[in-house]
Amino acid sequence: MGYITEVGYLVSAFLFILGIKYMGHPATAIRGNWISAIGMLIAVLFTFFHPSVHFENLWFILLAIVLGTVIGLYLAGVVKFTEMPQMVSFFNGMGGLTIALISIVEFFTRGIVSEVEGGFDWFFVASSAFSGVVGSISFVGSMLAMAKLWGIFESSKRSIFIRVFNALVLLSILIIYVLLIINPSPYLLVFLFIMGGVLGFSGVFPIGGADMPVVIALLNAFTGLAASIAGFAINNNAMIVSGTLVGASGTILTILMAKAMNRTVLGVILGGFGGTKEAASNVKGNVQEISVQDAAVLLAYSKKVIIVPGYGMAVSNAQNEVHELEQLLESKGVEVKYAIHPVAGRMPGHMNVLLAEAKVDYSKLYEMNEINPEFKNTDVVLVVGANDIVNPAAKNNPNSPLYGMPILEVDQAQNIIFMKRSLRPGFAGVENELFYNPKTRMLFGDAKETLKKLISEIQNL
Repeated sequence: MGYITEVGYLVSAFLFILGIKYMGHPATAIRGNWISAIGMLIAVLFTFFHPSVHFENLWFILLAIVLGTVIGLYLAGVVKFTEMPQMVSFFNGMGGLTIALISIVEFFTRGIVSEVEGGFDWFFVASSAFSGVVGSISFVGSMLAMAKLWGIFESSKRSIFIRVFNALVLLSILIIYVLLIINPSPYLLVFLFIMGGVLGFSGVFPIGGADMPVVIALLNAFTGLAASIAGFAINNNAMIVSGTLVGASGTILTILMAKAMNRTVLGVILGGFGGTKEAASNVKGNVQEISVQDAAVLLAYSKKVIIVPGYGMAVSNAQNEVHELEQLLESKGVEVKYAIHPVAGRMPGHMNVLLAEAKVDYSKLYEMNEINPEFKNTDVVLVVGANDIVNPAAKNNPNSPLYGMPILEVDQAQNIIFMKRSLRPGFAGVENELFYNPKTRMLFGDAKETLKKLISEIQNL
């Protein structure tokens, strides 16, 4: 019956790859998600045909599947879109925990008692231990990333002590790993996984908020790597294929995100942006406000407007109002474009998904490198809740934690309307120099409610 399982795994692998291809564009992303889900369902169902499945434990297997389905459906139904990054971190962490548990169970039931040509199956011991420790790093790191996104934990200041501690933990993991291969022991295995969890915590804890999208992508790659290696350990082709896909895509995304921030992955791990949420700054100048009525006139009589969405738009769930404003301005002959920074929001693609949900034409979304040259010829830039990604300190202040990070150069526009609740700094904890730019006018208030008033005023012009 094993060949039936392998055929099912082959079909599921094809659907995974096809699903990823369709998820490459917002117009087909929903279809790609369904295709991938069907692929996973096939993989689960065909696993029952595998000879190693013991049906005396069928009730336990079915109970786990039912519980997982119910919990997954519930979480997907109640999660707010602003909490999606936390959900991504949670699911990624659960994947890492699952791989670690699989490694432990397989090691205890197979690695210690089985013999290959009079000795242990060293490949199995090495691969299961490796996948397990990487899974535990991903689990603890992802849970901490989720907690930091919730605001439960704040980053600590970078110090040589933390770096030395992480180096010692990593060295300990390598030593324990070698000892485990030389002399397989369940105690060493458990200790190895505990040390992996310690490294996951101590490695992620000091990393600043602005680097969190890169960290999430990196931990996602770790989970994929762990799943793939575990697949080799237990000879499961479905895990090998799916883990490789996740690991490869997560690695590519990590590199792209780091490149977009003019960083290296090692630089993110060793010296993240903003160790603490200090709003420390020597920025001087006057903050100028603008009324809804004046903002409406300025926008309605412009020739070109660029909208910069940020996390504040997500918090207020204002993407539909942004789209309505865009359509209203276009009806008055105004050219409207969207400027999307690679790390806007709390996870990769955050703004793209929000705007796609509001049915914004994808052709109006421009990446940073495409849109930056256009700001100097733009009448008005409307910043909706963004912060760090438009902060000129990244270009002008070598002492700023943001220095060197490519930004949307909105300061080159003729006029800037900044929609924000207050003057509080962004997630990196750095005060925004753009607030004090003579061309900037602050439009304070909740983005959704303010946009509704703005739309109403433009309609009455």
